[in-house]
Amino acid sequence: MVQRLLADPPDLVFNFAEGQGISRSRESRVPAVLETLGIPYTGSDPATLAVCLDKDWARRLVQSAGLAVPHGMTVSFGAQRPDNLAKLGEVLPEAGLDMPVIAKPTCEGSSKGIRSKSIIETVEDFGPVVYEMWQSYRQPILVEEFIDGDELTVGIVGNHPPKILGVMRVKPRQPTKHFIYSIEVKRNYKELADYECPARLAHEDFAAVEEAALSAFEILGCRDVARIDFRLRDGVPYFIEANPLPGLSPVSGDIVWIANFMGVSHTELIARIVAAARQRLELEKEPQQNIGCFQR
Repeated sequence: MVQRLLADPPDLVFNFAEGQGISRSRESRVPAVLETLGIPYTGSDPATLAVCLDKDWARRLVQSAGLAVPHGMTVSFGAQRPDNLAKLGEVLPEAGLDMPVIAKPTCEGSSKGIRSKSIIETVEDFGPVVYEMWQSYRQPILVEEFIDGDELTVGIVGNHPPKILGVMRVKPRQPTKHFIYSIEVKRNYKELADYECPARLAHEDFAAVEEAALSAFEILGCRDVARIDFRLRDGVPYFIEANPLPGLSPVSGDIVWIANFMGVSHTELIARIVAAARQRLELEKEPQQNIGCFQR
């Protein structure tokens, strides 16, 4: 890759490379190489990509700036299976956590590891569920209070100032006790989910979600494009995670659906992201044929 870039440097790289493996820096690798070579690219820098891929880092950062986040903690294990996993849940009250809680791998995307069983309703189930998840993903497990409220995702494009593309609510098609936008739902979204954009919320709730999304975008150092997820409970938007490298498939992906709902085509969405990057980078020349594109 480096030899190709040096031989024919592109005017601008459209980056959507997710990397491989489980490292929280996997999405940072291509941007880091591009920065080393002095080649401009779309999207956030390596630091923001790494922070946002680590859900615990991201939540701590936005919380320190005043945004609401669910109470939470991380859990890790050593080489040996803990004795009496059923008692592991006894640590939850010390962390200020009441049941139910939701557990998820800290450094995964696309809802990997987030399934219906990720919602844990009893102290006795906590240890076995979290340990099984840790065995599967071999990374810290983020455990948070379950926010029983609206599942919302916000698309943002641009810089100085970034602009809200749309606010979308994801709803279950069938009544369910605790709905989450799990990997099972995403893989079978046509049967399991309904999408509402713009989300039909009370005016003050809608404004609070937009304000929180723009704040998170700025706090985390996002650039050009991002998607920010919230759960809305009693008028308070709780930050769940930020995705500064959102999926941009022409046929699927939340930010693409948000754009479509708001009357923005896939082509126009990509053009807006490129325009935001060009303006940020102060690129005078309009990219023509020499545009690089890196993906996984």
